[in-house]
Amino acid sequence: MSQNIRVRFAPSPTGPLHIGGVRTALFNYLFAKQQKGTFVLRIEDTDQNRYVEGAEDYIIEALNWCGIPFDEGPGKDGGFGPYRQSERKHLYKQYADELVAKHKAYYAFDTSEELDALRKEREAEGNTFIYNWHNRNRLNNSLALSREEVQSKINNGDDYVIRFLSPQDQTLELNDSIRGEMSIDTNVLDDKVLFKSDGMPTYHLANIVDDHLMQITHVIRGEEWLPSLALHQQLYDAFEWTAPQFAHLPLILKPTGKGKLSKRDGDKLGFPVFLLEWQDPRTQEISKGYKEEGYFPEAVINFLAFLGWNPGTEQELFSLEQLVEHFDLERVHKAGARFDPDKTKWFNHHYMQDQNDEKLAQAFQNYQKELSEIDINYITMVVGLIKERATFISDFWKLSHYFFVAPAAYDEKATKKAFKEDTADILEKVADIIVHTKEFTVQNLQAKIKGWITENEIGFGKVMMPLRLSLVGELQGPDVFEIMFMIGKNESINRIKKAISELS
Repeated sequence: MSQNIRVRFAPSPTGPLHIGGVRTALFNYLFAKQQKGTFVLRIEDTDQNRYVEGAEDYIIEALNWCGIPFDEGPGKDGGFGPYRQSERKHLYKQYADELVAKHKAYYAFDTSEELDALRKEREAEGNTFIYNWHNRNRLNNSLALSREEVQSKINNGDDYVIRFLSPQDQTLELNDSIRGEMSIDTNVLDDKVLFKSDGMPTYHLANIVDDHLMQITHVIRGEEWLPSLALHQQLYDAFEWTAPQFAHLPLILKPTGKGKLSKRDGDKLGFPVFLLEWQDPRTQEISKGYKEEGYFPEAVINFLAFLGWNPGTEQELFSLEQLVEHFDLERVHKAGARFDPDKTKWFNHHYMQDQNDEKLAQAFQNYQKELSEIDINYITMVVGLIKERATFISDFWKLSHYFFVAPAAYDEKATKKAFKEDTADILEKVADIIVHTKEFTVQNLQAKIKGWITENEIGFGKVMMPLRLSLVGELQGPDVFEIMFMIGKNESINRIKKAISELS
């Protein structure tokens, strides 16, 4: 593309950033980076009644944590700021007035009481009240009033809004990169409020003006904004501005596939719907986040990318760089994407295997108080042996506790399976072999014990199961010889002797 690609992510700071919003930010980021363009963060905070303290900082921290930082935005001025709508509110009135002057919008003086009465009247008739071409010429607005009456009301300080003059008997042709061509009959559209009586623009006007002034070329946003596309296209036409290319992303659905994913679904089924932990400053309620639950940012980005997009191949594991390379809006689905909590864990398990063992060991040591005095090099070796069975760092202790402390008890089912009448004698011999193994390495232990088993024509299970149970306390864990090497000769012998004493 020859044009300078500019996209924007424009959240409202009304609370924590839902993963649906993160997915929108990610798709904007991927598209921008692939096209060597610019990813803009704009904070849409015109609704000060819903503003939540700390939400803006949370949004920025969340984007940074998952590795998709913005190029322009609050604190990163690229020449199109300010990037908070509350700091741009002086701009919007002139554009609303311009539309009035062009006869594309009009003043409406209807009070809330008058509009409520009209709604109730229509409902009583079994209909819905819509403020548009059907009735606007009979209502309290500048289309029905004389110029003198309008000016008098304005001079008297009467409250008014500015409404868009939606055209009658036209067919509006719309284009969406994901959904293709669409046609809308303008007769079904209402005359949306563009400028409110409190002197603030509505989302629709501010959004269009800001996208134009910030030279946004592509608007990639959620499906919930699709009903607004007709109005937004008409506003671009009314201003005689070139509209950006629109792309409306599919909804993220509940795990059942029915309905939009919500925080309640996460609470009910035990998975996060926010990137970072959030404490509501009003209620003090704490919502868990992917970061605190032990997810790697790379895994989160990978599974979010597949919520509504696929590369057209069987490949599922993509680095951020690979996602940038392969991302294509034409491969984004129209249908909603079902959220699968088990699949998110699958991604995290795979990314666990790519993590540096020493960094994982440091995180494990910080997480598990029993390890505070243990040599980090030893913990690193343990992590290397057990991480292939782990999904989260919180899994490590269950998978590795026997490397640090001797079993306090033995799994009852495993004991019945592993310990027979002759097991004590077999383990005594194994302990003797260990005692006389001078070079205490994995290879030597394996050669000597397996050699003895073969020579004496004993079933491997008769030896290896009770040996593992003695060392671990259950029939799980990595290679038995690796475990013995790690805990050392004396500890291995002590554990075998203890098991003989307690289980024979």
